[in-house]
Amino acid sequence: MDVELQLAVENLLSRYAHALDEARLEEWLEFFVETGRYRITTAENFERGLPLSILYADSRAMLRDRVTALRHANIYEAQRYRHTVSSTLVERHGASAVRAVSHFQAVRIMYTGESMLFATGRYLDVIRLDGSGGKPQFEEKVVICDSRRFDTLLAIPL
Repeated sequence: MDVELQLAVENLLSRYAHALDEARLEEWLEFFVETGRYRITTAENFERGLPLSILYADSRAMLRDRVTALRHANIYEAQRYRHTVSSTLVERHGASAVRAVSHFQAVRIMYTGESMLFATGRYLDVIRLDGSGGKPQFEEKVVICDSRRFDTLLAIPL
């Protein structure tokens, strides 16, 4: 495997997690190509091939609507995440794309200071290497959560 390619993919995932953890959701949008797909599902649904998603968007425009709703319409408790992302397995997927698999943990921190493990799972990504400005971007990001149970509203993307 090309070391530069590995580093580029891991850098994309690190910047992705930092944008979410620092509530830079408008910047988070730029990690996706215009027709990028984003899906959060459970391991159970994924393994059974069921299309039901907790969150689904098939374009950056749909993601932008989601961010706008989070900023101006939805009411939810003040909270933030801290992500830990594992090393990433990368394999070529055509001349200008790769597939990547990594595992994640997201700790949720409430405005009261209470912290709890909110979600664990894996990211299955298809990454276009020659995205906007020549930077890697997600064509598809599937977030597969290990548990099908969330103790509260899934407000912020994972």
